[in-house]
Amino acid sequence: MSPTDLLLQHRSIRKYSSKPIEANLLNRLLEAGTRASTTGNMQVYSIIVTQDQERKEQLKKCHFNQAMVSEAPVILTFCADLNRFNAWCKARDAEPGYNNFLWFINGAIDAILAAQNVCIAAEDAGLGICYLGTATYMADEIIELLKLPHGVVPITAITVGYPAETPGLTDRLPLEAVVHHEEYIPYSTEKINALYHEKENLELTKKLLEENQLPNLAQIFTEKRYKKADNEFFSEKFLKTLTKQGLM
Repeated sequence: MSPTDLLLQHRSIRKYSSKPIEANLLNRLLEAGTRASTTGNMQVYSIIVTQDQERKEQLKKCHFNQAMVSEAPVILTFCADLNRFNAWCKARDAEPGYNNFLWFINGAIDAILAAQNVCIAAEDAGLGICYLGTATYMADEIIELLKLPHGVVPITAITVGYPAETPGLTDRLPLEAVVHHEEYIPYSTEKINALYHEKENLELTKKLLEENQLPNLAQIFTEKRYKKADNEFFSEKFLKTLTKQGLM
């Protein structure tokens, strides 16, 4: 399978077999992560590998008790990490200026690029993965559990393991929904209706509407999945964590 075909077949895996990931294979995936593009070749990120079952059970609580966190053989937590680079600078009598929001963003970008490389390498090796967006929601708790020092903040986490399911491909918006040529073209209501027509008429969508007793998919997102009050709460919580970790 070509690299492009592999990417086009991506699906999130939430059920895993108990088969462990061989140490050599895991190291190869991690090395693939380190080959990702990075700001100034500084690699301002770190990857925390969790395989201990008791630790995974604790980590599960930080990810809203999703079963896959304790079932997958490996959990990888990708962190923006200015701690290591700052330590190197100070050891060389160079005064670092990286404890700020700009460099948090740079570290977050580095971490996400590394994570995606690991995911692609994992799928190429026949493994399954699933991103855990809860890493930022529960950053403070993850910092405590993984003993992350000042200057280090979790950005995302992924479950990795041999799949115990083969789900269908998740729907995606058409290319014209996300690609703009030369300049950004505003979306008219007519264009929005056309771009979301297929998603809004999926059998899965119809099932969700029935289960939630709501008139449309957008309201499922705003009233059930990602509510304004929750968004504001977790935003404030995360900003406090960034301040605590010295990146604001």
